[in-house]
Amino acid sequence: MSSFRRLSVLAITAAAATVISATGPAQADVQSLRGRGTVDVRLIGINDLHGNLEPPTGSSGRVILPDGTTVDAGGAAFNATHIKNLQKEVRNSVIVGQGDLIGGSPLVSALFHDEPTIEVLNEVGMDATAAGNHEFDEGYKELLRIQRGGCHPVDGCQFRDEYKGAKFPILGANVTNAKSGLPALPPFWVEIRDGMPIGFIGMPLKDVPILVDPNGIKDIKFGDEVKAANKYANFLDTIGVKSIVLLVHQGDQVTSTGGGPNACNVSPQNPGSYIATNVSPKIDAVFSGHSHQHYNCVVKDPAGNPRPFIEGLAFGRELSVVDLKIDRRTRDVVRGETKAENKIVTRTVTPDPVIQSVIDLAKTKSGPIANRQIGSIGANIPRAAVPAGDSPLGNLIADSQLEATKVNGAVLALMNPGGVRADLTYAPAGTEAPGVVTYGEAFAVQPFSNILQTVTLTGAQIKNALEQQFTAARTIILQPSAGFTYSWSASAAFGSKISDIKIGGVAVDPNANYRVTINSFLQGGGDAFPEFTKGTEITGGGIDLDGFAAYLSTHPDQLPPATGRITQLP
Repeated sequence: MSSFRRLSVLAITAAAATVISATGPAQADVQSLRGRGTVDVRLIGINDLHGNLEPPTGSSGRVILPDGTTVDAGGAAFNATHIKNLQKEVRNSVIVGQGDLIGGSPLVSALFHDEPTIEVLNEVGMDATAAGNHEFDEGYKELLRIQRGGCHPVDGCQFRDEYKGAKFPILGANVTNAKSGLPALPPFWVEIRDGMPIGFIGMPLKDVPILVDPNGIKDIKFGDEVKAANKYANFLDTIGVKSIVLLVHQGDQVTSTGGGPNACNVSPQNPGSYIATNVSPKIDAVFSGHSHQHYNCVVKDPAGNPRPFIEGLAFGRELSVVDLKIDRRTRDVVRGETKAENKIVTRTVTPDPVIQSVIDLAKTKSGPIANRQIGSIGANIPRAAVPAGDSPLGNLIADSQLEATKVNGAVLALMNPGGVRADLTYAPAGTEAPGVVTYGEAFAVQPFSNILQTVTLTGAQIKNALEQQFTAARTIILQPSAGFTYSWSASAAFGSKISDIKIGGVAVDPNANYRVTINSFLQGGGDAFPEFTKGTEITGGGIDLDGFAAYLSTHPDQLPPATGRITQLP
């Protein structure tokens, strides 16, 4: 049965239950027998897993405690054991996700289009998840395949002989068909525990179109999160579902990493807090994601009542646990009895053997590809940017893209920093392979398989694109290839920040044409760079990862490129 049909059945069932509750003496008798007590339900949430089936490494695999010490955390097999342990403590539980469970994944999952991660989530017992932006990395049609099953249209079934799809609904309350306006994904889901219906409204952030390749989502639209949440909260309430939870892939940055998993160090006026405080009072709890931060807050809804607003660290390092008490008579959450906590997924428990077997199979099948040496480095090459905005690894990737497309006339390349996903780490002397870079490590840096595209832009259009790095909502500084330099002023007005643009030391002529290499994500206007869509004479240049791998193979013992291609002015 499809997700939409199952959704309809549950909606009709809930509506029928409402009628019985309001008019039927039999239901009243049941209530008198049970008494007017409460039902305890534990919600177990996970966000931003990003296909991290193996324990993540480095800082991505640690949780900072309130005293400043760290704990190694994460790994799907450990995660599964922690979930089972949390379920054993209560009679009723629901497992939910807040988006980005797939996409931007390590090779062990991404090589198989994240089918191993979906299999793991099926085994764990995921009940429902919101879609995040990364669920749309390969486009809307691919997300439907992930949901419904079937072999990949190009690569076929490489992980198993068949792919049966996700057993849980992937929700998108604010995602609609561009032509009809009808829901493009199930907007909500209802789970029943001990006779009590609990509604889950799920959605990605409204800014998905600037975060993924626009070509893959041209048939759908993304609406305002608060409006969509309120619409379906009203609907659920009307059909008798009074306990309602929002799963939203939008969250907050934190002001300090101190305080540990359960501090509430969120920055003021963050998008997640705005949603959490403005959605309908009918919503009893808000699970968030996207920001890769952890916090555990209590906010006031528009009626002044408290509700939890919570997010756990990315990559499976934490589980967000919210315990609800639902009144049997009203079927609504008793707000004052809600308890919330982020639980660390420590690696001190026994890994779940079933989940581990799935991971081992994925490692075995991906191993020959992942372990192939493609180059070497002479030192760590970090992705962290200097204050002016460029980074050693971002510059290196831009250099590789320019090198790969010089045959197309490219004189400069620009790389979006969000596409640089991991550091290149040097293995020190004395290890088995000092300095070696494997395909798997390069893939971790650039996992999205964007196509390099060289376009013709005027000097004025190049300046316009650089100006679009700075808006009131965000700053995204593109990573430039060697020989391309410019300055930007922190105090200048938006639209007038860029100056002194040069290629090879020669000032860029606003009226001259230049061949510029960008990836297909940027060329489609991704990250809110509409100027790139105006490029003409588009020439394809292969996959970005292939260009990066080729560059490393011809530049052995690569050192971190110097920063300073961008100059920040007062």
